[in-house]
Amino acid sequence: MDDLEVEWRRADSETLVHLFLNGESRPEAQQQDYHERAHFFTDQIQQGNFSLRLDNLTAEDEGRYTCKVDSQQGSGEIMVQIKRERLIVSGSDQSVSAYDGEDVTLSCSVDSHVPLEDIEVSWIRTDGDIPVLLFQNNGTLQEASDEQYNNRVEFFTDEITKGNFSLRLKSVRTEDKGVYMCQVFAGGLSANATAVLEQLGFSSWHIAVLFFCFAAGFGAVILLCCLIYCRSNNTVTNNKIWNLQFSLVFCPNICMFLAFILWGFTEVLFNYAWRKRAHDTDSEPRIALGIYFGFFVLICLSLSGVDLIRHPNQERPRGASSCRQTLGECMLILLPQ
Repeated sequence: MDDLEVEWRRADSETLVHLFLNGESRPEAQQQDYHERAHFFTDQIQQGNFSLRLDNLTAEDEGRYTCKVDSQQGSGEIMVQIKRERLIVSGSDQSVSAYDGEDVTLSCSVDSHVPLEDIEVSWIRTDGDIPVLLFQNNGTLQEASDEQYNNRVEFFTDEITKGNFSLRLKSVRTEDKGVYMCQVFAGGLSANATAVLEQLGFSSWHIAVLFFCFAAGFGAVILLCCLIYCRSNNTVTNNKIWNLQFSLVFCPNICMFLAFILWGFTEVLFNYAWRKRAHDTDSEPRIALGIYFGFFVLICLSLSGVDLIRHPNQERPRGASSCRQTLGECMLILLPQ
């Protein structure tokens, strides 16, 4: 053994990991990062076992190592590689908020040495372990999703090879609120990350609908009070009373018409498809009511305008009464008997 020299080095940097020289180990020759971490099996050296034991592995220890042997009989060299098994799953530390009907992204990033075809990623909603989306055998399995998420969830397929398994949830509903978990299984390892979808708020469309509804309600009350006051005050001219009557007929109805048009865009166009998928049988009455009322208001406005055009020189109070009469006749025609 005295003429035998065995040295372990990093193949990428020639860093000396451990040395056997002149019949004994030489720990003082080790590079500092491996001091007291790299050892020979001293009780097996006499049998020719110069295997290296590396304690307290770190991420920097990953790589290739060479064992070079020199003696009077000759020399030889072998190479071994350390692969660090890792599975790191990370998400977002902040909760996600969205408006009804918007798309959201729930973050999930996977860092692993395991090949992509051996990785399984499962998104579930924790309240009831509801399956949301599954990645398995190097492909997305949409059929594994719960019915309420059909055609509404997907991965960013171009980013999967980079370890990005974030979930895109489309056409968010109020009932989607909750905690979602990204579970990852890779090569016998498992890890997970969570994402929180917070309470949903009103979209700009819904705020506009509420604005027009409040404007119609409060505007009608104010105009009616002004009209009552002016009629009780004999000094007010007929022209001013007629203008108030005209405003009372048109302004609230125009606001309500705009509100129902916007409501149709938000509830009918954007959410009709997922309501049907969720078997919401109350969708049709709401849609029919919105369309019916919107057209009713539009016809009333049209008839009132026609009445004003046909009687431009009519005395103002009588003209206003005629408008009200026209609206009343329209209501009797449209309402079912």
